[in-house]
Amino acid sequence: MEYNHVTPAVVADLEAIVGAKYVWTDRDKKIPYGQDEGTGPACLPDVVVLPASAEELAAVVRLANDAVIPVIPRGTGTGLEGGAVADSRGGIVVSTERMDRIVEINEDAMYMVVQAGVITARIQEEARKRGLLYAGDPCSGDCCCIGGNGATNAGGNRAVKYGTTRHQVYSVEVVNPTGRIVNLGARLQKQSTGYSLDQLVIGSEGTLGIITKATLKLLPKPKYALDLLAIFDDRRQAMGVVTKIIKAGITPTCVEFMDNITIKSVEKYLNENLQGSDNGNYVIVEVEGTSEDDLDDKAVILDEVCTENGASSVLVADHNKIWQARKAFAEAVRAESLIVCKEDVVVPVDQEAALLDEILRLAKKYNLVTRIASHAGDGNIHLNILKNEDATYEDWDQRVKANQQELYKFIYAHGGRLSGEHGIGYKRKHLMEEFTDPGELEMMKAIKKALDPNDILNPGKIFDVD
Repeated sequence: MEYNHVTPAVVADLEAIVGAKYVWTDRDKKIPYGQDEGTGPACLPDVVVLPASAEELAAVVRLANDAVIPVIPRGTGTGLEGGAVADSRGGIVVSTERMDRIVEINEDAMYMVVQAGVITARIQEEARKRGLLYAGDPCSGDCCCIGGNGATNAGGNRAVKYGTTRHQVYSVEVVNPTGRIVNLGARLQKQSTGYSLDQLVIGSEGTLGIITKATLKLLPKPKYALDLLAIFDDRRQAMGVVTKIIKAGITPTCVEFMDNITIKSVEKYLNENLQGSDNGNYVIVEVEGTSEDDLDDKAVILDEVCTENGASSVLVADHNKIWQARKAFAEAVRAESLIVCKEDVVVPVDQEAALLDEILRLAKKYNLVTRIASHAGDGNIHLNILKNEDATYEDWDQRVKANQQELYKFIYAHGGRLSGEHGIGYKRKHLMEEFTDPGELEMMKAIKKALDPNDILNPGKIFDVD
Protein backbone atom coordinates (compact mmCIF):
# COMPACT_ATOMS: atom_id res chain seq x y z
CA MET A 1 0.00 0.00 0.00
CA GLU A 2 1.27 3.45 -0.92
CA TYR A 3 0.63 5.99 1.82
CA ASN A 4 0.68 9.77 1.77
CA HIS A 5 2.28 12.00 4.34
CA VAL A 6 0.54 14.81 6.14
CA THR A 7 0.69 18.07 4.20
CA PRO A 8 0.10 21.63 5.47
CA ALA A 9 -3.36 21.42 3.91
CA VAL A 10 -4.13 18.27 5.90
CA VAL A 11 -2.87 19.96 9.09
CA ALA A 12 -5.25 22.85 8.41
CA ASP A 13 -8.13 20.41 7.98
CA LEU A 14 -7.21 18.67 11.25
CA GLU A 15 -7.12 22.01 13.05
CA ALA A 16 -10.58 22.76 11.71
CA ILE A 17 -11.81 19.51 13.26
CA VAL A 18 -10.25 19.59 16.75
CA GLY A 19 -8.83 23.11 17.08
CA ALA A 20 -5.28 24.30 16.43
CA LYS A 21 -4.41 23.86 20.12
CA TYR A 22 -4.80 20.10 19.79
CA VAL A 23 -2.87 19.51 16.56
CA TRP A 24 0.86 19.15 17.20
CA THR A 25 3.51 19.18 14.52
CA ASP A 26 6.31 20.50 16.74
CA ARG A 27 9.04 17.88 17.14
CA ASP A 28 9.41 18.33 20.91
CA LYS A 29 5.69 17.74 21.45
CA LYS A 30 5.73 14.66 19.22
CA ILE A 31 8.73 12.97 20.85
CA PRO A 32 6.78 11.43 23.81
CA TYR A 33 4.40 9.88 21.27
CA GLY A 34 7.25 8.21 19.39
CA GLN A 35 7.62 5.40 21.93
CA ASP A 36 5.78 3.39 24.55
CA GLU A 37 6.86 1.67 27.76
CA GLY A 38 8.45 -1.20 25.87
CA THR A 39 10.13 0.58 22.96
CA GLY A 40 12.85 3.20 22.65
CA PRO A 41 12.59 6.28 20.43
CA ALA A 42 11.07 5.26 17.11
CA CYS A 43 9.85 7.07 14.00
CA LEU A 44 7.87 10.15 14.91
CA PRO A 45 4.42 10.62 13.44
CA ASP A 46 3.78 13.49 11.06
CA VAL A 47 1.32 14.94 13.54
CA VAL A 48 -0.31 14.22 16.91
CA VAL A 49 -4.03 14.96 17.21
CA LEU A 50 -6.03 15.05 20.44
CA PRO A 51 -9.78 14.82 19.70
CA ALA A 52 -12.28 15.53 22.47
CA SER A 53 -15.11 13.31 21.24
CA ALA A 54 -15.97 10.33 19.10
CA GLU A 55 -17.36 12.72 16.50
CA GLU A 56 -14.07 14.59 16.23
CA LEU A 57 -12.09 11.36 16.09
CA ALA A 58 -14.39 9.98 13.38
CA ALA A 59 -13.87 13.11 11.29
CA VAL A 60 -10.10 12.71 11.62
CA VAL A 61 -10.30 9.07 10.48
CA ARG A 62 -12.53 9.96 7.53
CA LEU A 63 -10.04 12.59 6.45
CA ALA A 64 -7.14 10.13 6.78
CA ASN A 65 -8.98 7.38 4.91
CA ASP A 66 -9.81 9.68 2.01
CA ALA A 67 -6.20 10.87 1.85
CA VAL A 68 -4.74 7.36 2.52
CA ILE A 69 -2.74 8.47 5.56
CA PRO A 70 -2.00 6.02 8.43
CA VAL A 71 -3.81 6.57 11.73
CA ILE A 72 -2.17 5.26 14.89
CA PRO A 73 -4.54 5.07 17.90
CA ARG A 74 -2.97 5.76 21.30
CA GLY A 75 -4.09 5.80 24.91
CA THR A 76 -1.56 6.60 27.64
CA GLY A 77 1.36 4.79 26.00
CA THR A 78 1.80 2.05 28.63
CA GLY A 79 1.98 -0.72 26.01
CA LEU A 80 5.11 -2.84 25.68
CA GLU A 81 5.09 -4.01 22.06
CA GLY A 82 5.08 -0.80 20.00
CA GLY A 83 1.39 -1.04 19.21
CA ALA A 84 0.72 2.68 19.62
CA VAL A 85 3.67 4.23 17.78
CA ALA A 86 4.27 5.24 14.18
CA ASP A 87 6.78 3.63 11.84
CA SER A 88 8.44 4.77 8.63
CA ARG A 89 5.00 5.39 7.14
CA GLY A 90 4.57 8.39 9.42
CA GLY A 91 0.93 9.35 9.75
CA ILE A 92 -1.41 10.70 12.41
CA VAL A 93 -1.25 9.61 16.03
CA VAL A 94 -4.69 10.12 17.56
CA SER A 95 -4.56 10.22 21.34
CA THR A 96 -7.72 9.63 23.37
CA GLU A 97 -6.30 11.30 26.48
CA ARG A 98 -8.82 14.17 26.35
CA MET A 99 -11.71 11.72 26.18
CA ASP A 100 -11.62 11.07 29.92
CA ARG A 101 -15.19 11.43 31.13
CA ILE A 102 -17.19 8.94 33.18
CA VAL A 103 -20.53 9.17 31.42
CA GLU A 104 -22.74 7.12 33.75
CA ILE A 105 -22.59 4.92 36.82
CA ASN A 106 -25.69 2.83 37.49
CA GLU A 107 -25.39 1.23 40.90
CA ASP A 108 -28.66 -0.72 40.73
CA ALA A 109 -28.02 -2.28 37.31
CA MET A 110 -24.29 -2.47 38.08
CA TYR A 111 -22.66 -0.96 35.03
CA MET A 112 -20.48 2.04 34.18
CA VAL A 113 -20.17 3.91 30.89
CA VAL A 114 -16.78 5.57 30.33
CA GLN A 115 -14.89 7.29 27.56
CA ALA A 116 -11.74 5.64 26.26
CA GLY A 117 -9.27 7.89 28.06
CA VAL A 118 -10.46 7.19 31.61
CA ILE A 119 -7.67 5.72 33.75
CA THR A 120 -8.37 2.18 34.93
CA ALA A 121 -7.59 2.90 38.59
CA ARG A 122 -10.18 5.69 38.54
CA ILE A 123 -12.80 3.24 37.31
CA GLN A 124 -11.86 0.82 40.08
CA GLU A 125 -12.04 3.56 42.71
CA GLU A 126 -15.41 4.90 41.55
CA ALA A 127 -16.81 1.38 41.69
CA ARG A 128 -15.27 0.80 45.12
CA LYS A 129 -16.89 3.96 46.53
CA ARG A 130 -20.27 2.43 45.73
CA GLY A 131 -19.55 -0.98 47.19
CA LEU A 132 -18.97 -2.41 43.73
CA LEU A 133 -16.06 -4.01 41.89
CA TYR A 134 -14.62 -3.40 38.45
CA ALA A 135 -12.72 -6.66 38.08
CA GLY A 136 -10.25 -5.61 35.36
CA ASP A 137 -6.89 -5.24 37.11
CA PRO A 138 -3.82 -4.79 34.86
CA CYS A 139 -0.61 -4.15 36.79
CA SER A 140 -0.34 -0.74 35.07
CA GLY A 141 -3.82 0.22 36.30
CA ASP A 142 -2.63 3.46 37.90
CA CYS A 143 -1.67 4.89 34.51
CA CYS A 144 -3.26 2.86 31.70
CA CYS A 145 -6.65 3.78 30.24
CA ILE A 146 -9.70 1.70 29.47
CA GLY A 147 -9.45 2.23 25.71
CA GLY A 148 -5.94 0.80 25.72
CA ASN A 149 -7.09 -2.06 27.97
CA GLY A 150 -9.74 -2.88 25.41
CA ALA A 151 -7.39 -2.57 22.44
CA THR A 152 -4.96 -5.10 23.93
CA ASN A 153 -7.52 -7.14 25.90
CA ALA A 154 -5.43 -6.42 29.01
CA GLY A 155 -5.31 -9.18 31.59
CA GLY A 156 -3.72 -8.71 34.99
CA ASN A 157 -3.88 -10.28 38.41
CA ARG A 158 -7.58 -11.15 38.65
CA ALA A 159 -7.92 -12.86 35.27
CA VAL A 160 -7.88 -16.34 36.83
CA LYS A 161 -11.31 -15.70 38.39
CA TYR A 162 -12.81 -12.80 36.47
CA GLY A 163 -11.22 -13.06 33.03
CA THR A 164 -9.53 -10.42 30.89
CA THR A 165 -10.82 -7.03 29.76
CA ARG A 166 -13.20 -8.52 27.18
CA HIS A 167 -14.99 -10.31 30.01
CA GLN A 168 -15.61 -6.97 31.78
CA VAL A 169 -17.17 -5.21 28.78
CA TYR A 170 -20.82 -5.27 27.72
CA SER A 171 -20.41 -3.06 24.66
CA VAL A 172 -18.12 -0.58 22.95
CA GLU A 173 -18.53 2.51 20.83
CA VAL A 174 -15.97 2.34 18.03
CA VAL A 175 -14.76 4.50 15.17
CA ASN A 176 -14.24 2.10 12.29
CA PRO A 177 -11.47 2.43 9.65
CA THR A 178 -13.69 4.46 7.30
CA GLY A 179 -14.57 6.97 10.02
CA ARG A 180 -18.02 5.75 10.99
CA ILE A 181 -19.15 5.60 14.63
CA VAL A 182 -20.63 2.18 15.39
CA ASN A 183 -21.92 0.59 18.58
CA LEU A 184 -20.97 -3.05 19.09
CA GLY A 185 -22.33 -5.43 21.70
CA ALA A 186 -25.14 -4.82 24.19
CA ARG A 187 -25.78 -4.82 27.93
CA LEU A 188 -26.95 -8.41 27.90
CA GLN A 189 -25.95 -11.60 29.65
CA LYS A 190 -26.21 -13.53 26.40
CA GLN A 191 -27.05 -13.04 22.75
CA SER A 192 -26.75 -15.01 19.53
CA THR A 193 -27.44 -12.29 16.99
CA GLY A 194 -24.84 -12.41 14.28
CA TYR A 195 -21.10 -12.03 14.66
CA SER A 196 -19.64 -10.96 18.00
CA LEU A 197 -18.02 -7.83 16.59
CA ASP A 198 -17.40 -6.22 19.97
CA GLN A 199 -15.21 -9.16 20.93
CA LEU A 200 -13.46 -8.99 17.57
CA VAL A 201 -12.48 -5.34 18.06
CA ILE A 202 -11.41 -5.91 21.67
CA GLY A 203 -7.85 -7.25 21.45
CA SER A 204 -7.33 -6.11 17.84
CA GLU A 205 -4.75 -3.51 18.94
CA GLY A 206 -6.46 -0.66 17.13
CA THR A 207 -6.24 -2.31 13.71
CA LEU A 208 -9.99 -2.82 13.22
CA GLY A 209 -11.44 0.13 15.10
CA ILE A 210 -10.69 2.78 17.72
CA ILE A 211 -12.60 2.32 20.97
CA THR A 212 -14.10 5.65 22.10
CA LYS A 213 -16.48 4.50 24.82
CA ALA A 214 -17.18 1.32 26.79
CA THR A 215 -20.02 0.02 28.91
CA LEU A 216 -18.38 -1.95 31.72
CA LYS A 217 -19.72 -4.69 33.97
CA LEU A 218 -19.66 -4.05 37.70
CA LEU A 219 -19.97 -6.70 40.40
CA PRO A 220 -20.77 -6.64 44.10
CA LYS A 221 -17.61 -5.93 46.03
CA PRO A 222 -16.53 -9.07 47.94
CA LYS A 223 -17.00 -8.60 51.67
CA TYR A 224 -14.29 -11.00 52.70
CA ALA A 225 -10.88 -11.58 51.15
CA LEU A 226 -7.57 -13.05 52.25
CA ASP A 227 -4.03 -13.12 50.85
CA LEU A 228 -1.82 -16.11 51.50
CA LEU A 229 1.89 -16.33 50.76
CA ALA A 230 3.19 -19.84 50.13
CA ILE A 231 6.99 -20.13 50.05
CA PHE A 232 8.55 -22.96 48.07
CA ASP A 233 12.18 -24.02 47.88
CA ASP A 234 11.52 -25.68 44.52
CA ARG A 235 10.29 -23.54 41.63
CA ARG A 236 8.62 -26.41 39.81
CA GLN A 237 6.64 -27.42 42.89
CA ALA A 238 5.57 -23.79 43.30
CA MET A 239 4.27 -23.56 39.75
CA GLY A 240 2.68 -27.00 39.92
CA VAL A 241 0.48 -26.09 42.87
CA VAL A 242 -1.92 -24.10 40.67
CA THR A 243 -3.76 -27.10 39.24
CA LYS A 244 -3.89 -28.68 42.71
CA ILE A 245 -5.62 -25.56 44.10
CA ILE A 246 -8.22 -25.58 41.33
CA LYS A 247 -8.76 -29.33 41.65
CA ALA A 248 -9.37 -28.85 45.39
CA GLY A 249 -12.46 -26.82 44.50
CA ILE A 250 -10.99 -23.38 45.21
CA THR A 251 -11.54 -20.61 42.67
CA PRO A 252 -8.87 -18.08 43.66
CA THR A 253 -9.05 -14.43 42.68
CA CYS A 254 -5.33 -14.38 41.94
CA VAL A 255 -2.46 -16.85 41.87
CA GLU A 256 0.87 -15.13 41.26
CA PHE A 257 4.40 -16.55 41.10
CA MET A 258 7.80 -14.90 41.57
CA ASP A 259 11.07 -16.82 41.52
CA ASN A 260 13.74 -16.17 44.12
CA ILE A 261 16.11 -14.07 42.05
CA THR A 262 13.19 -11.82 41.11
CA ILE A 263 12.18 -11.52 44.76
CA LYS A 264 15.70 -10.37 45.58
CA SER A 265 15.52 -7.84 42.73
CA VAL A 266 12.25 -6.43 44.08
CA GLU A 267 13.67 -6.45 47.61
CA LYS A 268 16.61 -4.33 46.46
CA TYR A 269 14.35 -1.96 44.52
CA LEU A 270 11.97 -1.43 47.46
CA ASN A 271 14.88 -1.33 49.93
CA GLU A 272 13.14 -3.62 52.40
CA ASN A 273 13.33 -7.24 53.49
CA LEU A 274 10.71 -9.63 52.17
CA GLN A 275 9.62 -12.84 53.85
CA GLY A 276 11.38 -15.99 52.68
CA SER A 277 13.75 -14.10 50.41
CA ASP A 278 16.79 -16.19 51.36
CA ASN A 279 15.96 -19.07 49.05
CA GLY A 280 12.21 -19.15 48.64
CA ASN A 281 9.97 -18.77 45.58
CA TYR A 282 6.63 -17.05 46.02
CA VAL A 283 3.12 -18.19 45.24
CA ILE A 284 0.68 -15.45 46.23
CA VAL A 285 -2.94 -16.58 46.47
CA GLU A 286 -5.84 -14.21 46.98
CA VAL A 287 -9.19 -15.80 47.72
CA GLU A 288 -12.63 -14.34 48.41
CA GLY A 289 -15.32 -15.72 50.69
CA THR A 290 -18.99 -15.25 51.50
CA SER A 291 -18.27 -15.09 55.25
CA GLU A 292 -15.39 -15.25 57.68
CA ASP A 293 -16.07 -18.96 58.25
CA ASP A 294 -16.08 -19.59 54.48
CA LEU A 295 -12.79 -17.72 54.16
CA ASP A 296 -11.27 -19.67 57.03
CA ASP A 297 -12.31 -22.97 55.44
CA LYS A 298 -10.71 -21.97 52.14
CA ALA A 299 -7.54 -20.85 53.92
CA VAL A 300 -7.25 -24.26 55.60
CA ILE A 301 -7.64 -26.06 52.26
CA LEU A 302 -5.08 -23.79 50.60
CA ASP A 303 -2.61 -24.35 53.44
CA GLU A 304 -3.01 -28.12 53.13
CA VAL A 305 -2.70 -28.13 49.33
CA CYS A 306 0.40 -25.92 49.31
CA THR A 307 2.08 -27.84 52.13
CA GLU A 308 1.38 -31.19 50.49
CA ASN A 309 2.89 -29.84 47.28
CA GLY A 310 6.15 -28.82 48.95
CA ALA A 311 5.64 -25.38 50.49
CA SER A 312 8.03 -24.79 53.37
CA SER A 313 5.63 -22.29 54.91
CA VAL A 314 2.21 -20.77 54.23
CA LEU A 315 1.58 -17.37 55.75
CA VAL A 316 -1.24 -14.86 55.92
CA ALA A 317 0.23 -11.94 53.98
CA ASP A 318 -0.17 -8.22 54.48
CA HIS A 319 -2.30 -7.25 51.47
CA ASN A 320 -0.65 -3.91 50.71
CA LYS A 321 2.89 -5.13 51.26
CA ILE A 322 2.66 -8.33 49.22
CA TRP A 323 0.95 -6.66 46.28
CA GLN A 324 3.38 -3.76 46.37
CA ALA A 325 6.14 -6.36 45.98
CA ARG A 326 4.38 -8.14 43.12
CA LYS A 327 3.49 -4.97 41.24
CA ALA A 328 7.03 -3.58 41.62
CA PHE A 329 8.34 -6.34 39.33
CA ALA A 330 8.54 -4.21 36.18
CA GLU A 331 10.12 -1.24 37.95
CA ALA A 332 12.65 -3.46 39.72
CA VAL A 333 13.73 -4.98 36.41
CA ARG A 334 13.98 -1.53 34.83
CA ALA A 335 16.20 -0.41 37.71
CA GLU A 336 18.56 -3.29 36.96
CA SER A 337 18.77 -2.77 33.21
CA LEU A 338 17.26 -0.49 30.59
CA ILE A 339 17.87 -3.15 27.93
CA VAL A 340 15.38 -5.95 28.47
CA CYS A 341 13.50 -8.41 26.30
CA LYS A 342 10.02 -8.77 27.81
CA GLU A 343 8.42 -12.11 26.96
CA ASP A 344 4.70 -12.55 27.66
CA VAL A 345 4.19 -16.22 26.92
CA VAL A 346 1.15 -18.27 27.88
CA VAL A 347 0.36 -21.98 28.01
CA PRO A 348 -2.44 -24.11 29.48
CA VAL A 349 -2.11 -24.03 33.27
CA ASP A 350 -1.22 -27.72 33.46
CA GLN A 351 1.78 -27.07 31.16
CA GLU A 352 3.13 -24.12 33.14
CA ALA A 353 5.63 -26.05 35.27
CA ALA A 354 7.05 -27.71 32.16
CA LEU A 355 7.37 -24.30 30.49
CA LEU A 356 9.25 -22.95 33.50
CA ASP A 357 11.69 -25.87 33.23
CA GLU A 358 12.20 -25.11 29.55
CA ILE A 359 12.73 -21.40 30.22
CA LEU A 360 15.42 -22.18 32.77
CA ARG A 361 17.06 -24.78 30.51
CA LEU A 362 17.26 -22.33 27.62
CA ALA A 363 18.49 -19.53 29.89
CA LYS A 364 21.41 -21.73 30.91
CA LYS A 365 22.06 -22.81 27.32
CA TYR A 366 22.18 -19.25 25.98
CA ASN A 367 23.69 -17.61 29.08
CA LEU A 368 20.68 -15.36 29.68
CA VAL A 369 19.97 -13.27 32.78
CA THR A 370 16.30 -13.79 33.65
CA ARG A 371 13.72 -12.32 35.99
CA ILE A 372 10.46 -14.27 36.16
CA ALA A 373 7.01 -13.42 37.46
CA SER A 374 3.81 -15.12 36.44
CA HIS A 375 0.06 -14.83 36.51
CA ALA A 376 0.31 -18.49 37.43
CA GLY A 377 -3.42 -18.98 37.78
CA ASP A 378 -3.95 -18.49 34.04
CA GLY A 379 -0.68 -19.82 32.62
CA ASN A 380 0.83 -16.44 31.70
CA ILE A 381 4.59 -16.14 32.39
CA HIS A 382 6.41 -12.81 32.20
CA LEU A 383 9.98 -13.68 31.33
CA ASN A 384 12.27 -10.65 31.38
CA ILE A 385 15.70 -11.21 29.82
CA LEU A 386 18.25 -8.58 30.90
CA LYS A 387 21.28 -7.72 28.86
CA ASN A 388 24.46 -9.21 30.35
CA GLU A 389 26.69 -6.40 31.62
CA ASP A 390 29.77 -7.76 29.86
CA ALA A 391 28.06 -8.49 26.51
CA THR A 392 27.68 -6.32 23.45
CA TYR A 393 24.13 -5.57 22.39
CA GLU A 394 24.64 -7.51 19.14
CA ASP A 395 25.82 -10.63 20.96
CA TRP A 396 22.98 -10.44 23.52
CA ASP A 397 20.36 -9.84 20.82
CA GLN A 398 21.58 -12.85 18.84
CA ARG A 399 21.30 -15.10 21.89
CA VAL A 400 17.83 -13.74 22.70
CA LYS A 401 16.61 -14.49 19.18
CA ALA A 402 18.03 -18.01 19.27
CA ASN A 403 16.27 -18.51 22.60
CA GLN A 404 12.98 -17.27 21.13
CA GLN A 405 13.06 -19.82 18.34
CA GLU A 406 13.40 -22.75 20.73
CA LEU A 407 11.07 -21.26 23.34
CA TYR A 408 8.20 -20.57 20.95
CA LYS A 409 8.48 -23.99 19.31
CA PHE A 410 8.08 -25.51 22.76
CA ILE A 411 5.17 -23.22 23.65
CA TYR A 412 3.20 -23.86 20.48
CA ALA A 413 3.84 -27.60 20.74
CA HIS A 414 2.27 -27.47 24.22
CA GLY A 415 -0.85 -25.54 23.20
CA GLY A 416 0.41 -22.06 24.07
CA ARG A 417 0.80 -18.71 22.37
CA LEU A 418 3.49 -16.05 22.30
CA SER A 419 1.42 -13.37 24.06
CA GLY A 420 -0.95 -13.70 27.00
CA GLU A 421 -1.81 -10.05 27.46
CA HIS A 422 0.77 -7.60 26.07
CA GLY A 423 -0.22 -8.08 22.44
CA ILE A 424 1.91 -8.16 19.29
CA GLY A 425 2.41 -4.56 18.09
CA TYR A 426 5.26 -4.20 15.65
CA LYS A 427 7.89 -5.80 17.90
CA ARG A 428 6.56 -9.35 17.60
CA LYS A 429 4.71 -9.37 14.30
CA HIS A 430 7.49 -11.34 12.60
CA LEU A 431 7.14 -14.00 15.31
CA MET A 432 3.36 -13.86 15.00
CA GLU A 433 3.61 -14.54 11.29
CA GLU A 434 6.19 -17.29 11.81
CA PHE A 435 4.38 -19.28 14.49
CA THR A 436 0.68 -18.70 13.78
CA ASP A 437 -1.19 -21.36 11.83
CA PRO A 438 -1.23 -20.18 8.18
CA GLY A 439 -4.98 -20.72 7.86
CA GLU A 440 -5.67 -18.72 11.02
CA LEU A 441 -3.41 -15.91 9.84
CA GLU A 442 -5.11 -15.89 6.44
CA MET A 443 -8.50 -15.40 8.12
CA MET A 444 -7.15 -12.52 10.22
CA LYS A 445 -5.74 -10.79 7.15
CA ALA A 446 -9.01 -11.27 5.27
CA ILE A 447 -10.92 -9.59 8.10
CA LYS A 448 -8.48 -6.68 8.15
CA LYS A 449 -8.74 -6.21 4.38
CA ALA A 450 -12.53 -6.33 4.46
CA LEU A 451 -12.95 -3.79 7.27
CA ASP A 452 -10.01 -1.53 6.37
CA PRO A 453 -9.57 -1.68 2.59
CA ASN A 454 -7.02 1.16 2.56
CA ASP A 455 -5.13 -0.38 5.52
CA ILE A 456 -4.92 3.00 7.25
CA LEU A 457 -5.74 1.95 10.82
CA ASN A 458 -2.54 1.07 12.70
CA PRO A 459 -0.83 -0.51 9.67
CA GLY A 460 2.18 -2.72 10.31
CA LYS A 461 0.88 -3.99 13.65
CA ILE A 462 0.17 -7.66 14.48
CA PHE A 463 0.92 -8.69 10.86
CA ASP A 464 1.55 -7.14 7.48
CA VAL A 465 -1.33 -7.25 5.03
CA ASP A 466 -0.16 -8.78 1.77
